[in-house]
Amino acid sequence: MSEMYGIGEMARDSGLTISALRFYDGAGVLVPAWVDPDTGYRWYGPGQRQEARLLARLRRVNMPLADIRLVLAGWSSQDTALVSTLLDAHLLRLEDGLDDARRELSTVRELLALREHPMNATGTDTTDTAQGSTPLRLTFAAPDLAAALDTVRFAVSGDPDLPMLGGVHIDIDGAEQALRLVATDRYRLAVAQLQAETAPGTAQQVIVPAALVDAMRALLTAEGEAVLTLDSDGSITLDVAGSRAAGACLDHDFPDYRRLTRLPAGRRVAVDVVALRELLTTGPTRRGPDSADVDISLLALTPDGALTVVGDADSCHADDTGSDSADPTNPGDRIAVNREFLLDALAASARDRLVLELGGPVAPLAVRLPEGEDQNRFSLLMPIRLTD
Repeated sequence: MSEMYGIGEMARDSGLTISALRFYDGAGVLVPAWVDPDTGYRWYGPGQRQEARLLARLRRVNMPLADIRLVLAGWSSQDTALVSTLLDAHLLRLEDGLDDARRELSTVRELLALREHPMNATGTDTTDTAQGSTPLRLTFAAPDLAAALDTVRFAVSGDPDLPMLGGVHIDIDGAEQALRLVATDRYRLAVAQLQAETAPGTAQQVIVPAALVDAMRALLTAEGEAVLTLDSDGSITLDVAGSRAAGACLDHDFPDYRRLTRLPAGRRVAVDVVALRELLTTGPTRRGPDSADVDISLLALTPDGALTVVGDADSCHADDTGSDSADPTNPGDRIAVNREFLLDALAASARDRLVLELGGPVAPLAVRLPEGEDQNRFSLLMPIRLTD
Protein backbone atom coordinates (compact mmCIF):
# COMPACT_ATOMS: atom_id res chain seq x y z
CA MET A 1 0.00 0.00 0.00
CA SER A 2 2.99 2.31 0.42
CA GLU A 3 3.20 2.62 -3.37
CA MET A 4 -0.53 3.21 -3.82
CA TYR A 5 -2.24 6.59 -4.04
CA GLY A 6 -5.59 7.44 -2.51
CA ILE A 7 -8.26 9.15 -4.59
CA GLY A 8 -7.66 12.49 -2.88
CA GLU A 9 -3.95 12.46 -3.63
CA MET A 10 -4.64 11.32 -7.19
CA ALA A 11 -7.09 14.21 -7.65
CA ARG A 12 -4.57 16.78 -6.41
CA ASP A 13 -1.77 15.37 -8.52
CA SER A 14 -3.73 14.99 -11.78
CA GLY A 15 -5.98 18.07 -11.79
CA LEU A 16 -9.12 15.93 -11.90
CA THR A 17 -11.75 16.28 -9.20
CA ILE A 18 -12.63 13.40 -6.91
CA SER A 19 -16.08 13.18 -8.49
CA ALA A 20 -14.45 13.05 -11.95
CA LEU A 21 -12.25 10.16 -10.87
CA ARG A 22 -15.33 8.34 -9.57
CA PHE A 23 -17.10 9.00 -12.86
CA TYR A 24 -14.21 7.67 -14.95
CA ASP A 25 -14.03 4.62 -12.70
CA GLY A 26 -17.71 3.91 -13.30
CA ALA A 27 -17.24 4.47 -17.03
CA GLY A 28 -14.38 1.98 -17.12
CA VAL A 29 -11.90 4.60 -18.33
CA LEU A 30 -9.58 4.81 -15.32
CA VAL A 31 -10.32 1.98 -12.93
CA PRO A 32 -8.49 2.01 -9.54
CA ALA A 33 -5.89 -0.67 -8.98
CA TRP A 34 -7.63 -1.70 -5.77
CA VAL A 35 -10.86 -0.82 -3.94
CA ASP A 36 -11.11 -1.48 -0.21
CA PRO A 37 -13.99 -4.00 0.13
CA ASP A 38 -14.94 -2.65 3.56
CA THR A 39 -14.87 1.11 2.95
CA GLY A 40 -15.14 1.33 -0.84
CA TYR A 41 -12.12 3.65 -0.87
CA ARG A 42 -10.27 3.72 -4.18
CA TRP A 43 -6.49 3.23 -4.48
CA TYR A 44 -4.42 3.85 -7.61
CA GLY A 45 -1.10 2.38 -8.70
CA PRO A 46 2.04 4.41 -9.54
CA GLY A 47 1.56 3.98 -13.29
CA GLN A 48 -1.93 5.42 -13.12
CA ARG A 49 -0.72 8.88 -12.10
CA GLN A 50 0.53 9.58 -15.63
CA GLU A 51 -2.70 8.17 -17.10
CA ALA A 52 -4.77 10.48 -14.87
CA ARG A 53 -2.75 13.50 -15.96
CA LEU A 54 -3.19 12.48 -19.60
CA LEU A 55 -6.93 12.03 -19.02
CA ALA A 56 -7.16 15.53 -17.55
CA ARG A 57 -5.51 17.01 -20.65
CA LEU A 58 -7.81 15.14 -23.03
CA ARG A 59 -10.80 16.22 -20.96
CA ARG A 60 -9.80 19.89 -21.22
CA VAL A 61 -9.96 19.71 -25.03
CA ASN A 62 -13.36 17.96 -24.94
CA MET A 63 -12.25 14.70 -26.52
CA PRO A 64 -15.18 12.25 -26.67
CA LEU A 65 -15.23 9.64 -23.92
CA ALA A 66 -15.01 6.74 -26.39
CA ASP A 67 -11.83 8.21 -27.90
CA ILE A 68 -10.33 8.89 -24.46
CA ARG A 69 -10.83 5.24 -23.59
CA LEU A 70 -8.94 4.18 -26.76
CA VAL A 71 -6.15 6.73 -26.21
CA LEU A 72 -5.53 5.39 -22.70
CA ALA A 73 -5.61 1.83 -23.99
CA GLY A 74 -3.10 2.70 -26.70
CA TRP A 75 -0.98 4.62 -24.19
CA SER A 76 -0.71 1.66 -21.81
CA SER A 77 0.15 -0.73 -24.66
CA GLN A 78 2.57 1.79 -26.22
CA ASP A 79 0.56 1.76 -29.43
CA THR A 80 1.80 5.17 -30.55
CA ALA A 81 0.24 4.88 -34.00
CA LEU A 82 -3.26 4.48 -32.54
CA VAL A 83 -2.79 7.35 -30.11
CA SER A 84 -1.44 9.66 -32.84
CA THR A 85 -4.33 8.81 -35.16
CA LEU A 86 -6.91 9.58 -32.47
CA LEU A 87 -5.21 12.87 -31.55
CA ASP A 88 -5.03 13.96 -35.20
CA ALA A 89 -8.69 13.07 -35.75
CA HIS A 90 -9.81 15.07 -32.71
CA LEU A 91 -7.66 18.06 -33.67
CA LEU A 92 -9.25 18.01 -37.15
CA ARG A 93 -12.72 17.99 -35.54
CA LEU A 94 -11.77 21.00 -33.42
CA GLU A 95 -10.41 22.87 -36.45
CA ASP A 96 -13.55 22.10 -38.47
CA GLY A 97 -15.67 23.24 -35.56
CA LEU A 98 -13.70 26.49 -35.32
CA ASP A 99 -14.16 27.13 -39.06
CA ASP A 100 -17.91 26.54 -38.68
CA ALA A 101 -18.01 28.88 -35.69
CA ARG A 102 -16.20 31.62 -37.64
CA ARG A 103 -18.68 31.33 -40.53
CA GLU A 104 -21.72 31.43 -38.27
CA LEU A 105 -20.42 34.36 -36.21
CA SER A 106 -19.55 36.27 -39.39
CA THR A 107 -23.14 35.84 -40.53
CA VAL A 108 -24.41 37.04 -37.17
CA ARG A 109 -22.16 40.12 -37.41
CA GLU A 110 -23.57 40.90 -40.86
CA LEU A 111 -27.11 40.61 -39.52
CA LEU A 112 -26.15 42.82 -36.59
CA ALA A 113 -24.78 45.46 -38.95
CA LEU A 114 -28.11 45.50 -40.81
CA ARG A 115 -29.97 46.00 -37.52
CA GLU A 116 -27.67 48.87 -36.53
CA HIS A 117 -27.92 50.58 -39.94
CA PRO A 118 -31.18 49.56 -41.63
CA MET A 119 -31.56 50.60 -45.26
CA ASN A 120 -34.80 51.74 -46.87
CA ALA A 121 -35.95 50.94 -50.40
CA THR A 122 -33.76 53.70 -51.89
CA GLY A 123 -30.66 52.39 -50.15
CA THR A 124 -30.47 55.22 -47.59
CA ASP A 125 -29.48 54.67 -43.98
CA THR A 126 -32.65 55.05 -41.90
CA THR A 127 -30.99 55.16 -38.46
CA ASP A 128 -32.73 57.83 -36.36
CA THR A 129 -30.21 59.97 -34.51
CA ALA A 130 -32.61 62.63 -33.27
CA GLN A 131 -32.76 63.26 -29.53
CA GLY A 132 -35.11 65.24 -27.38
CA SER A 133 -33.93 68.68 -26.30
CA THR A 134 -35.70 68.97 -22.94
CA PRO A 135 -33.89 67.57 -19.89
CA LEU A 136 -35.81 64.88 -18.04
CA ARG A 137 -35.98 65.41 -14.26
CA LEU A 138 -37.14 62.75 -11.84
CA THR A 139 -37.47 63.05 -8.07
CA PHE A 140 -37.11 60.16 -5.64
CA ALA A 141 -36.73 59.69 -1.92
CA ALA A 142 -32.97 59.42 -1.35
CA PRO A 143 -33.20 56.14 0.65
CA ASP A 144 -35.27 54.52 -2.13
CA LEU A 145 -32.75 55.43 -4.82
CA ALA A 146 -29.89 54.30 -2.57
CA ALA A 147 -31.54 50.91 -2.00
CA ALA A 148 -32.12 50.48 -5.74
CA LEU A 149 -28.46 51.23 -6.54
CA ASP A 150 -27.33 48.83 -3.83
CA THR A 151 -29.51 46.11 -5.34
CA VAL A 152 -27.80 46.22 -8.74
CA ARG A 153 -24.28 47.59 -8.21
CA PHE A 154 -22.71 44.22 -7.40
CA ALA A 155 -23.59 42.86 -10.86
CA VAL A 156 -21.75 45.55 -12.88
CA SER A 157 -19.06 44.06 -15.13
CA GLY A 158 -15.40 44.94 -14.76
CA ASP A 159 -14.42 43.36 -18.09
CA PRO A 160 -12.72 46.03 -20.29
CA ASP A 161 -13.63 44.00 -23.38
CA LEU A 162 -17.34 44.53 -22.63
CA PRO A 163 -17.63 48.29 -22.03
CA MET A 164 -21.40 48.26 -22.58
CA LEU A 165 -21.72 46.27 -19.32
CA GLY A 166 -19.44 48.55 -17.30
CA GLY A 167 -22.22 50.55 -15.66
CA VAL A 168 -25.81 50.62 -14.47
CA HIS A 169 -28.42 50.77 -17.20
CA ILE A 170 -31.26 53.23 -16.51
CA ASP A 171 -34.46 52.51 -18.40
CA ILE A 172 -37.26 55.06 -18.08
CA ASP A 173 -40.65 53.81 -19.23
CA GLY A 174 -43.29 56.52 -19.23
CA ALA A 175 -46.05 54.07 -20.15
CA GLU A 176 -45.45 52.12 -16.95
CA GLN A 177 -44.41 55.18 -14.92
CA ALA A 178 -41.28 53.29 -13.93
CA LEU A 179 -37.52 53.70 -13.78
CA ARG A 180 -35.54 50.47 -13.85
CA LEU A 181 -31.92 50.06 -12.86
CA VAL A 182 -30.21 47.04 -14.43
CA ALA A 183 -26.69 45.63 -14.28
CA THR A 184 -25.15 42.44 -15.62
CA ASP A 185 -21.72 40.91 -16.11
CA ARG A 186 -23.14 37.97 -18.15
CA TYR A 187 -22.95 35.61 -15.17
CA ARG A 188 -25.38 37.55 -12.97
CA LEU A 189 -28.05 40.15 -13.57
CA ALA A 190 -29.76 42.47 -11.08
CA VAL A 191 -32.89 44.59 -11.53
CA ALA A 192 -34.49 47.24 -9.33
CA GLN A 193 -37.52 49.38 -10.13
CA LEU A 194 -38.72 52.74 -8.81
CA GLN A 195 -41.90 54.61 -9.53
CA ALA A 196 -41.18 57.58 -11.81
CA GLU A 197 -43.59 60.42 -12.52
CA THR A 198 -43.06 61.14 -16.21
CA ALA A 199 -45.13 62.39 -19.11
CA PRO A 200 -47.03 59.66 -21.00
CA GLY A 201 -44.90 58.19 -23.75
CA THR A 202 -41.60 59.23 -22.18
CA ALA A 203 -38.88 56.70 -22.87
CA GLN A 204 -35.17 57.06 -22.33
CA GLN A 205 -32.27 54.68 -21.77
CA VAL A 206 -28.73 55.46 -20.65
CA ILE A 207 -25.80 53.59 -19.10
CA VAL A 208 -24.19 55.31 -16.11
CA PRO A 209 -20.52 54.30 -15.70
CA ALA A 210 -19.64 52.45 -12.51
CA ALA A 211 -17.45 55.27 -11.12
CA LEU A 212 -20.29 57.77 -11.49
CA VAL A 213 -22.73 55.32 -9.93
CA ASP A 214 -20.45 55.10 -6.89
CA ALA A 215 -20.21 58.89 -6.69
CA MET A 216 -24.00 59.16 -6.78
CA ARG A 217 -24.40 56.50 -4.13
CA ALA A 218 -22.03 58.41 -1.83
CA LEU A 219 -24.48 61.35 -1.81
CA LEU A 220 -27.47 59.19 -0.83
CA THR A 221 -26.65 58.87 2.86
CA ALA A 222 -29.56 60.71 4.48
CA GLU A 223 -33.28 61.34 4.20
CA GLY A 224 -34.57 63.87 1.70
CA GLU A 225 -35.13 64.23 -2.01
CA ALA A 226 -32.83 63.11 -4.78
CA VAL A 227 -33.29 64.75 -8.18
CA LEU A 228 -32.03 62.83 -11.20
CA THR A 229 -31.63 64.84 -14.44
CA LEU A 230 -30.97 63.29 -17.84
CA ASP A 231 -29.85 65.76 -20.52
CA SER A 232 -30.13 65.35 -24.25
CA ASP A 233 -26.33 65.57 -24.62
CA GLY A 234 -25.94 62.19 -22.91
CA SER A 235 -25.04 63.47 -19.46
CA ILE A 236 -26.71 62.71 -16.13
CA THR A 237 -26.81 64.65 -12.85
CA LEU A 238 -27.87 63.75 -9.33
CA ASP A 239 -28.63 66.54 -6.83
CA VAL A 240 -29.02 65.69 -3.14
CA ALA A 241 -29.18 68.25 -0.32
CA GLY A 242 -27.01 70.81 -2.11
CA SER A 243 -24.45 68.26 -3.36
CA ARG A 244 -24.10 67.11 -6.93
CA ALA A 245 -22.62 64.22 -8.88
CA ALA A 246 -22.60 64.54 -12.66
CA GLY A 247 -20.93 63.08 -15.71
CA ALA A 248 -21.31 61.60 -19.16
CA CYS A 249 -23.13 58.37 -19.80
CA LEU A 250 -21.53 55.54 -21.74
CA ASP A 251 -21.91 55.70 -25.50
CA HIS A 252 -22.99 52.08 -25.89
CA ASP A 253 -26.16 50.06 -26.26
CA PHE A 254 -27.21 47.82 -23.38
CA PRO A 255 -28.48 44.29 -24.11
CA ASP A 256 -32.22 43.60 -24.03
CA TYR A 257 -32.46 42.75 -20.34
CA ARG A 258 -36.20 42.02 -20.58
CA ARG A 259 -35.42 39.00 -22.73
CA LEU A 260 -32.93 37.79 -20.12
CA THR A 261 -35.51 37.97 -17.33
CA ARG A 262 -38.20 35.89 -19.05
CA LEU A 263 -37.79 32.66 -17.15
CA PRO A 264 -39.97 29.59 -16.71
CA ALA A 265 -41.46 29.34 -13.25
CA GLY A 266 -39.21 27.52 -10.81
CA ARG A 267 -39.62 26.14 -7.33
CA ARG A 268 -39.71 28.97 -4.78
CA VAL A 269 -38.00 28.31 -1.45
CA ALA A 270 -38.01 30.72 1.50
CA VAL A 271 -34.59 30.96 3.15
CA ASP A 272 -33.12 32.50 6.26
CA VAL A 273 -30.33 34.72 4.90
CA VAL A 274 -28.10 34.50 7.99
CA ALA A 275 -28.33 30.71 8.07
CA LEU A 276 -27.72 30.38 4.34
CA ARG A 277 -24.75 32.74 4.47
CA GLU A 278 -23.26 30.67 7.28
CA LEU A 279 -23.71 27.45 5.30
CA LEU A 280 -22.15 28.98 2.20
CA THR A 281 -19.10 30.30 4.04
CA THR A 282 -18.44 27.19 6.16
CA GLY A 283 -20.00 24.44 4.07
CA PRO A 284 -18.47 22.21 1.40
CA THR A 285 -17.32 23.66 -1.91
CA ARG A 286 -15.64 22.41 -5.04
CA ARG A 287 -13.42 24.15 -7.57
CA GLY A 288 -14.70 25.41 -10.88
CA PRO A 289 -14.50 23.23 -13.99
CA ASP A 290 -11.31 23.29 -16.04
CA SER A 291 -9.40 26.55 -15.38
CA ALA A 292 -12.22 28.48 -13.66
CA ASP A 293 -10.69 29.66 -10.38
CA VAL A 294 -13.89 29.90 -8.35
CA ASP A 295 -15.45 28.18 -5.37
CA ILE A 296 -18.68 26.40 -6.29
CA SER A 297 -21.50 25.66 -3.88
CA LEU A 298 -23.92 22.87 -4.75
CA LEU A 299 -27.53 23.70 -3.87
CA ALA A 300 -30.32 21.15 -3.70
CA LEU A 301 -33.67 20.53 -2.03
CA THR A 302 -34.21 17.97 0.69
CA PRO A 303 -37.31 15.75 0.56
CA ASP A 304 -39.03 18.14 2.98
CA GLY A 305 -38.41 21.10 0.64
CA ALA A 306 -35.56 22.84 2.48
CA LEU A 307 -32.65 24.38 0.57
CA THR A 308 -29.38 22.54 1.16
CA VAL A 309 -25.69 23.14 0.56
CA VAL A 310 -24.35 19.69 -0.27
CA GLY A 311 -20.99 18.01 -0.47
CA ASP A 312 -19.93 14.55 -1.53
CA ALA A 313 -20.83 12.88 1.75
CA ASP A 314 -23.16 15.12 3.72
CA SER A 315 -25.45 18.13 3.54
CA CYS A 316 -26.90 20.83 5.75
CA HIS A 317 -29.94 22.94 5.08
CA ALA A 318 -31.09 26.50 5.70
CA ASP A 319 -34.86 26.74 5.69
CA ASP A 320 -36.88 29.69 6.90
CA THR A 321 -36.47 28.53 10.50
CA GLY A 322 -32.69 28.43 10.31
CA SER A 323 -32.46 24.79 11.45
CA ASP A 324 -29.64 22.46 10.36
CA SER A 325 -29.88 18.77 9.60
CA ALA A 326 -28.25 16.10 7.50
CA ASP A 327 -30.32 14.78 4.63
CA PRO A 328 -29.40 12.94 1.41
CA THR A 329 -30.31 14.64 -1.87
CA ASN A 330 -30.54 13.61 -5.48
CA PRO A 331 -27.27 14.57 -7.26
CA GLY A 332 -29.15 15.10 -10.51
CA ASP A 333 -31.12 17.95 -8.96
CA ARG A 334 -28.10 19.86 -7.66
CA ILE A 335 -27.56 23.43 -8.84
CA ALA A 336 -23.96 24.62 -9.00
CA VAL A 337 -23.44 28.34 -8.37
CA ASN A 338 -20.49 30.64 -7.82
CA ARG A 339 -20.41 30.93 -4.03
CA GLU A 340 -19.07 34.50 -4.03
CA PHE A 341 -21.75 35.65 -6.47
CA LEU A 342 -24.53 34.19 -4.34
CA LEU A 343 -23.10 35.79 -1.20
CA ASP A 344 -22.99 39.15 -3.03
CA ALA A 345 -26.62 38.78 -4.08
CA LEU A 346 -27.68 37.97 -0.50
CA ALA A 347 -25.82 41.02 0.82
CA ALA A 348 -27.25 43.33 -1.86
CA SER A 349 -30.81 42.42 -0.88
CA ALA A 350 -30.36 43.79 2.68
CA ARG A 351 -33.03 41.37 3.94
CA ASP A 352 -33.17 38.71 6.67
CA ARG A 353 -35.54 36.57 4.61
CA LEU A 354 -35.46 35.95 0.87
CA VAL A 355 -36.99 33.62 -1.68
CA LEU A 356 -34.77 31.61 -4.01
CA GLU A 357 -36.43 30.40 -7.19
CA LEU A 358 -34.79 27.26 -8.55
CA GLY A 359 -35.50 26.37 -12.16
CA GLY A 360 -33.09 23.46 -12.41
CA PRO A 361 -29.38 22.76 -13.03
CA VAL A 362 -29.19 24.84 -16.23
CA ALA A 363 -31.74 27.61 -15.51
CA PRO A 364 -30.78 30.90 -13.83
CA LEU A 365 -31.21 30.99 -10.06
CA ALA A 366 -33.47 33.90 -9.04
CA VAL A 367 -32.99 35.70 -5.72
CA ARG A 368 -36.23 37.51 -4.89
CA LEU A 369 -37.78 39.44 -2.03
CA PRO A 370 -40.42 37.63 0.05
CA GLU A 371 -44.03 37.50 -1.03
CA GLY A 372 -45.77 40.81 -0.35
CA GLU A 373 -42.63 42.86 -1.05
CA ASP A 374 -41.43 44.44 -4.29
CA GLN A 375 -41.18 41.68 -6.91
CA ASN A 376 -39.57 44.13 -9.36
CA ARG A 377 -36.34 43.98 -7.35
CA PHE A 378 -34.40 40.75 -7.90
CA SER A 379 -31.17 39.23 -9.15
CA LEU A 380 -30.36 36.25 -11.35
CA LEU A 381 -27.30 34.01 -11.16
CA MET A 382 -26.26 31.78 -14.03
CA PRO A 383 -25.56 28.22 -12.82
CA ILE A 384 -22.20 26.62 -13.51
CA ARG A 385 -22.31 23.58 -15.76
CA LEU A 386 -20.40 20.75 -14.20
CA THR A 387 -18.77 18.22 -16.47
CA ASP A 388 -18.62 15.40 -13.95
